[in-house]
Amino acid sequence: MSVGCRIKRNFQRPPKELVEAFRGIPVANIDDNCGRIAAVDASIYPLNPKARLLGTAFTVNAPAGDNLLFHKALDMAQPGDVIVLANKGSMSRALCGEIMSSYAKSRGLAGIIIDGCVRDSYTLSQMDFPVYAKGVTPNGPYKNGPGEMNFPVSFAGIIINPGDIIVGDSDGLIAVRPEYAKELAEAAKAYHAGEEKQMEGILNRGEWPRSWVDSKLEEAGFEFVE
Repeated sequence: MSVGCRIKRNFQRPPKELVEAFRGIPVANIDDNCGRIAAVDASIYPLNPKARLLGTAFTVNAPAGDNLLFHKALDMAQPGDVIVLANKGSMSRALCGEIMSSYAKSRGLAGIIIDGCVRDSYTLSQMDFPVYAKGVTPNGPYKNGPGEMNFPVSFAGIIINPGDIIVGDSDGLIAVRPEYAKELAEAAKAYHAGEEKQMEGILNRGEWPRSWVDSKLEEAGFEFVE
């Protein structure tokens, strides 16, 4: 099999209930429980910030500006999959727009994330279908290959594997390995509940415990001067 022109037909997807465990949990709180270093680079943003993303990674590694394997992924991906297109961060060409995104939605895919550009940006911003990208350009793509499908990819600062759980909201994206998912979902959900309790205290009573700030200042060796 030629490295650089490989298509893996099948990979193990996590159980649906494991994926659903992350529904409604902010990406920030998931990242808070991953050492705050696990999120995708901030250059990748949602075209429609209101569209929430949750699904299973279906990875595509393609040359800059080429979407041949992306088209094949649209036909091979299963409902609930997120197409993860690693395009080397190239801003030269749009890899998809309204037509491909609409087709992906019609097939029940969960979303598209691209380390590169899209076009038809206004339409994508109005669609109830999550598309994340690095930028926008009217320049269209080439369709020549090579590329790889359903192998690990380097995507905007992190490694994403086929079958990883992809979570996205208006803040950004994070990928979760299935073997850590149950523990992480429970921890992130508890963390989010704690933040909601803090907000309840602020909004209803104007209370927010602040003693920890002075403790940290003292620990770091700060001193007050007049």
